[in-house]
Amino acid sequence: MSTVSTSQRSTYHHGHLRPALIAAARALLDEGGPEAAGLREAARRVGVSPTATYRHFRDKDALLAAVAAEGFREFSAALAQGGRESFLAMGAAYVEFALKRPGMFRLMFSPLFAKRELYPEFKVAAEEAFAVLRRGVQSSAPEGEGQGESVDAVAIAAWSLAHGLSHLILDGVLPKESAEAFKQAILALPNVTPGLGRFTAPGR
Repeated sequence: MSTVSTSQRSTYHHGHLRPALIAAARALLDEGGPEAAGLREAARRVGVSPTATYRHFRDKDALLAAVAAEGFREFSAALAQGGRESFLAMGAAYVEFALKRPGMFRLMFSPLFAKRELYPEFKVAAEEAFAVLRRGVQSSAPEGEGQGESVDAVAIAAWSLAHGLSHLILDGVLPKESAEAFKQAILALPNVTPGLGRFTAPGR
């Protein structure tokens, strides 16, 4: 039996259903990963009929794309916060985000990512996350370096390092108990990046 009151249903009807469904999908994501977050179950948790969800999301992928867009916005904020300390701290922030929000992280980089062109909100949020990473590369490069394709190459290399480490821990290849040591290892990496000279990090 639904526990949603008539007044709540009315509120949802007048425009609050979309964020409520996204919040429900996020909870499902935390509990069971992307496969568990569907329109029907989100509708059940919110207390509306499955057909009501189609006013806002045409299918499960559309709902998950909206959730992933929120995730990327939060991800960008986490990277930017790390970048205030150093470019390498941004890498540590990347790993920390993945380990704290594994369901969201897996969704963000799931096969849905390859279809982001279909979901403008998702596409913009994902591009902004890479832009934050790219700005971190530029701000760490010596004056006169850090332009164009070189920046993109370094940003992708850094992304690959942090992303690969995150998945190795999440997938149990590396012990989760050692995650903090791995993050510290990132911070201790030599700041030598081919193509962009020697970066300068605090204390180096």
